[in-house]
Parts: sequence; structure tokens; C-alpha cells
Amino acid sequence: MNPKNYFLIPDSILQRKGARKGTDIPEDVLQLLQQGQLQTVNLTEWLAVDHAVLLQHALDDFGLQRSCDVFLSELNHLKEKKIMKILPAIAQAWLNLFEQQTYEERTLIFSAMASHLSDSIRCWAAYIVGIDPRLSVEQKLTGIRPFAADPHFGVREISWMAVRGSIAMQLLESLALLNDWVRDQDANIRRFAIELTRPQGVWAKHIPELKEQPELALPLLEAVQSDPVKYVQDSVGNWLNDASKTNPEWVLRVCDAWLKTSNTKETRRIVTRAKRSLMKKQ
Repeated sequence: MNPKNYFLIPDSILQRKGARKGTDIPEDVLQLLQQGQLQTVNLTEWLAVDHAVLLQHALDDFGLQRSCDVFLSELNHLKEKKIMKILPAIAQAWLNLFEQQTYEERTLIFSAMASHLSDSIRCWAAYIVGIDPRLSVEQKLTGIRPFAADPHFGVREISWMAVRGSIAMQLLESLALLNDWVRDQDANIRRFAIELTRPQGVWAKHIPELKEQPELALPLLEAVQSDPVKYVQDSVGNWLNDASKTNPEWVLRVCDAWLKTSNTKETRRIVTRAKRSLMKKQ
């Protein structure tokens, strides 16, 4: 591997708020993002990263320039160039490359990716864990945990998206494994467990079993029904709001029960968020 010679980035860039539109991102910021030398600070920047360009820089950084054509071929074959298609395609290309390497080589590269300065590259690493067919659900949850706790919002979102398909296919086992997660001291870990199991998230495939039987996940929800952190509260409220679209009566019963047993400001906030779609129908 050939680490880059990183240079001192001005505070004006490090402390930026981030542009509202992709066209407003300063050229020097965009260049640093696509060289893997800077983290994104908002969704606009995160979506603006050209992963094909970043990939070329990363392969050069890892001393894998000869593999560039193979990776770019994978991306060129994509019918849709949306980010949620690009990330798993890049992860699959890495897995294919890892099959040709020794255990030491792939471990070294994956570790470098997982701890990389670039949040986009850490997203690749999270997806590698999520789609690796050799890993069990338990192993995937263990592997994804550092990404679920990542300080960057984008990596945390990708972490649950990366393993959602596996969790949906082995739902009961996964729900049991997540019981400890909703009791973790780290709010990011608690939030991950709830967001991962939402019946019908915005950016993710639905979980039909939880749309039909949301009560399967009730033990997880009850553990955070009065969570002190708004980040977690929002996720719980969104989970119940999802469920209200297919099982409104169940959601109303849960909310009523929670208000009787846990009438805290945190629970009241969750319940208000949970009922928002139902209130619009009245």
C-alpha cells in the first residue's frame, strides 16, 4: 500500500457548513472529497461525490492501480447510476478482488478502508460487510457495529442499509440478536437497531413480515420508548409511523399503552411523531 502525502487543510474548509446545492460546492472542496482527503459535512456533499473518481484515487493509494479497469467496468455496467446502486456494486467489486488475494492482503486493505478519513470509503467497507455471502447474520452484525457507531451520519445510514437485506431474510434471529443493541450505552447503536428494522423505510426495501406483524419487533421498541436522545426518539417514532400505514389500530394501542406506563416528555414526543400520518387522515 502507498499512503498518500496528506497536506494541511485550511480551517476554513474543515469548519465549513456545506453547500445547499451541489453546484455551490467549492471546487477545492469537491476535489479533496474525491481524493479521499476530506469528509462530507452534509447530504448535498455526500451525494455529490463521484465514486468512480474517488475509486481511482483509492486504488492508487492502496497500490492497486492495475485493478482500476475491473472496478470501473463494474460501474459502467450499472443500468442505474444512483448512489444506492453504486455502493453495493463497488463493494461487490472489492469482494471479487479479495478472492484473488491472501488473507493478510485483504485484511490490510479492508482495515485501511474501515478507518479511512473519507466517509465515502468507509461506506464501501460497510457494504462489503453487508453483502459478504460468507458471513452469517450474527457475523454481519458484529462486523457492521463499528460503522453503526461511526461519528459520520452517512456511514451510520449506510451501515443499516448494508445489512437490511440479510436481516429481513432471517428476521426472528436478527430481532433476538438486536435485543442487546437497544440497551447499549451508545445512542447510535440503539438507533441503528430501530432504523434497521423499520417496516418500510424511505431509502430501503420494505420488510413485509414487519408490515404484517409489527408486534414481532415490540420488545425492541419498548426498550427505547422513553429514550433520552432525540436521534433515537425520532427513529422510534418513524418506526411506528411506518407501521401505522398497514396496522393503524396496533400503533394506536401501543401509543396508548406507552402513555399510561411511561408518560414522560420523551415518550410523548415519540407518540406524537408516531401518529403524524394518522392525524393527517382525520
